[in-house]
Amino acid sequence: MNSDILKRTMSEISYEWMNDEESIDANLPPISEVENAKCECCGMSDEYTSEYIDQVRKKYSGKWICGLCVDAVKEEAQKNGGKNEEALCTHMSACSKFNKFGRAYPVLYQAEAMREMLKKNTKGIMRANSISPRDRIMPKRGGIARTNSCIPAITKEMNDLNIVT
Repeated sequence: MNSDILKRTMSEISYEWMNDEESIDANLPPISEVENAKCECCGMSDEYTSEYIDQVRKKYSGKWICGLCVDAVKEEAQKNGGKNEEALCTHMSACSKFNKFGRAYPVLYQAEAMREMLKKNTKGIMRANSISPRDRIMPKRGGIARTNSCIPAITKEMNDLNIVT
């Protein structure tokens, strides 16, 4: 009995929709066509409405950039005092560097990024002096000074040994 009520209810609703189709279409705004847009920074593509694409292009010098890149450009603009054009150029150069080098050689790209990060962090800091005992200036007290290592002599002797089996 419950399934009969459900079927009847479904059919009544669908019947009402079929009869009111003209009134439903009149109340809804027209559906915007979507188009595929590719980010000019990172290369990601997705479907967006043409109105949204136009809004983004107006903000970013006629360039279409995705939401992730928009956030990165905003953050870069905050760092450099609100210069949107400069932030966009900086982000686009970083993305192009990554797309050329980082995708092909990810380990080398990560090492380069670490090197750049260390350079930025130690810009104004002088390097610490070595704490090696050889670097300390000590008065000479006499004695025998070592001029070279004894390791080559030891390895030569070991290579000259014949192993008896």
